[in-house]
Amino acid sequence: MALRPKYVTFDCYGTLIYFEMAPAARRIYADRVDASQMDAFCADFSSYRLDEVLGAWKPYVEVVRNALERCCKLWRVEFRETDAEAIYAAIPSWGPHPDVPEALAKVAAHVPLVILSNSMTDLIPHSVAKLDAPFHAVFTAQEAQAYKPRMRAFEYMFDQLGCGPEDVLHCSSSFRYDLMTAHDLRITHKAFVNRGHEPPTPYYGCHEIKDIRGLPGLLGL
Repeated sequence: MALRPKYVTFDCYGTLIYFEMAPAARRIYADRVDASQMDAFCADFSSYRLDEVLGAWKPYVEVVRNALERCCKLWRVEFRETDAEAIYAAIPSWGPHPDVPEALAKVAAHVPLVILSNSMTDLIPHSVAKLDAPFHAVFTAQEAQAYKPRMRAFEYMFDQLGCGPEDVLHCSSSFRYDLMTAHDLRITHKAFVNRGHEPPTPYYGCHEIKDIRGLPGLLGL
């Protein structure tokens, strides 16, 4: 049976936009971390970023900086402020996964599209413009004063849309940032975009799609 949500809501970075945080770290730390250890270094950098967003809201540049400094401390490699600045400054240049624009445009003709992103209000427009699809609304962690996976971020989105968890289909490539919280908030319809970031976890009751080209099919389009 085709899903009939009032809104299709999305995580942005990683799900729609190709998330290049690890590639940027690989380039910058190539002179300090052995190539054989780089995957582990980037995994730790990712883990620290998640930890950094679990508390009170702070600007995302501080999330990146703090996570990178903590990762370098763990690895006993030199941390430079310019490293974090360079990684953060590259975010506006990141583009969408190739499957995204056409599929989004197809869905947007039938259901309003919404983004809920762990981003800044001055940062997200650069990425949204590259998606080449009409969005009904775009909400950021800065506006919500909370990052996903905190419930407060989702609650802010519901308040702004004037809807409830039962009214959306939430799409993400991350269980830890989005879909676990979506489950806890009783979001009825969830789509796991399996881009290889995290393994499928059937417990959370998601529709699994390989990429955004699978989304129209969930909606019967």
